[in-house]
Formats: sequence, structure tokens, C-alpha cells
Amino acid sequence: MNFDIRNLWVLNIGGLEIWITETMLNTWIIGAALIALAIAARICFKKFKDIPSGFQNVLEAMVEMFDKFVRSSAGDRMYFLGYWYFTVFAFILLSNLSGLFFLRPPTADWVTTFGIALVTFGLIHAMGYKYRRGNYLRSIFVEPSPVLAPLNVIGELARPISLSFRLFGNILAGLVIMNLLYGMAPTFALILIPSALHFYFDVFAGILHTYIFSVLSLTFVGIAAEG
Repeated sequence: MNFDIRNLWVLNIGGLEIWITETMLNTWIIGAALIALAIAARICFKKFKDIPSGFQNVLEAMVEMFDKFVRSSAGDRMYFLGYWYFTVFAFILLSNLSGLFFLRPPTADWVTTFGIALVTFGLIHAMGYKYRRGNYLRSIFVEPSPVLAPLNVIGELARPISLSFRLFGNILAGLVIMNLLYGMAPTFALILIPSALHFYFDVFAGILHTYIFSVLSLTFVGIAAEG
């Protein structure tokens, strides 16, 4: 069995090789699905009524739920980041669930999870400095003692690494276990067991770790901005 990320095509542009990997292709597929959903929602918005029903009820419930989620995790001041993190939440969730549709989840590639975590890392320090200025810098380099500044810096650098590895490791573990099951289990065991494991690794774990990544990201940003 091979758990490596496959290289699908190699484009040669001006002597520069650009490798199109399985992760890239699946990311584009999920991105296209999100764009299609956004367009469908936009079309439906034109027909929405003052008294909601059906699909309008679902969309409004999702928006209200995520609004409360952002405010409770990051505070009212960071509410505007809800637009970004709703997109992140939707992308990670669809990526984690893509295994149900025979795609290799992009979140099973550390490059994907680290890239998203790196944006959170940038937001942490940008929002911390924007709202707290010198107090934020002192919290990193001076408090509780200047002697501990190297440890504080290491702790800050560890945040995107821990965020990305937590999501990547859990999704990859589910992928490996499911591939081992399909490759080693006898035929009669493949009738019921995969369904239960797919529910756990793809659905339950996928939703859980989407929530964990989002709430930790928002909490880190909120703490940096509020102190």
C-alpha cells in the first residue's frame, strides 16, 4: 500500500517544472464546490422573504450559529474575522468529508493545514499589535521576565505547528487506517465494518477537528487582541 501524495501532472513553463499533485487537484475540486454553493445561495437570496422557510431557514440558522461561535471564541471586537473563518471552516469541513467521495482529503497533507495555520499565526500578531501595541510586544518579550523571552518566542512559533499537526495527524491517521482495512480485511468483513469506521473517521472526526481548529484559531486571535 502506498500512502504518498501522488504527482498527477508536470507542467513545464519556461523551463520551470510545476508539479500538479493529488492534494492540489482535490483542493481545486473542493474550492469549486464551495463556489458553486455560494452562487446557489446568492441566487436563492434574491428570492428570500421576510418570513423564512426551507432553504432560507437553513442558511439563516447557519449564519446565526457561526455568528455566536465567533463572538464567543474571539469576542465582539474580532467579529469581522467571521467572514474569513467561516470560509476556513467550510473548506476544512468539506476537505475532511471528501474521503466519503473517494478523494484524498487535502487536510491529510501537512502543507494544506500548515498554510491555513500560518494565516492564523499572522492574524494573531497583526491583531495583537493593532489593538494593544506596546502592551502586546511586552507580553511576548518582557512578561513575566525578559529572561523568558526566548521561551515566549518559541511558544508563539509553536502555535501554527501544533495547530497544523493536530488537524493533519488526525485526518491522516483515519486515512491510513481505512486504507489498511480495505487492503487487509477479508471480503466478508468489508460489508459493515467500513461503514462504521467511515462514520467515525470521516464524519465524526472530520466535524470534530474542524471545530477544534476553528475555535482554537479564533481563541488565539481573540486573546492576542484583548489581552
